[in-house]
Amino acid sequence: MRSYDQYCSIARTLDVVGDRWTLLIIRELLLQGPCRFTDLKNGLPGIAANLLSTRLRELEQAELISRDDAPPPIATTLYRLTETGLALEPALKALGLWGLRYMTDVRPEDAFQAQWLAYAPAWFVTDVDPEAPPVIIQLNSSGAHAVLDVGAGRVSSRIGAAADPDLVLDGPPHAVLGLLTGVIDIEQATQIGLTTLGRREVLTRLRPVGRETGSP
Repeated sequence: MRSYDQYCSIARTLDVVGDRWTLLIIRELLLQGPCRFTDLKNGLPGIAANLLSTRLRELEQAELISRDDAPPPIATTLYRLTETGLALEPALKALGLWGLRYMTDVRPEDAFQAQWLAYAPAWFVTDVDPEAPPVIIQLNSSGAHAVLDVGAGRVSSRIGAAADPDLVLDGPPHAVLGLLTGVIDIEQATQIGLTTLGRREVLTRLRPVGRETGSP
């Protein structure tokens, strides 16, 4: 493993997780839980199989992940985060929150996955009216589907569809997620393809993390 050879905690952190793809592997293990190699590769569009193998080996050596070899007839390996690896979650949330400022730059070659549609609101959005009744928001974007459960001051998410949502948001990722995370407003989101069905006033329950007060 390469090193910056600096007596600094930031440098030491980057010694371990600073290589390309490493933090995205951590992201997928945080979002999906224990994964097979193919699950990880599918969740990381663009990564070569040999590079993924190398990164997994390095992360195992650094004790950020562990591997469980299931016996026959399953005969597969599951990769999971150790306690040390799980401790990176607040750092990834902070990086993601900081990076929202760049999410207005939409590139046609960008890949998009269902688990990304689910995690972004849960990590970066909060419920500002915890005394109000729970509500359900269905998110549909680029063939991905996720559900937001909003209530008791919390926002949780899951991949899939809700039977009877209070509000449905449908549109390209930068419209759906841009609106929920406060990157754009409802008018801008509508202009770039967002459609809504149901109780639009439900959106007043949501605020981007760090902006829990004030107007929507």
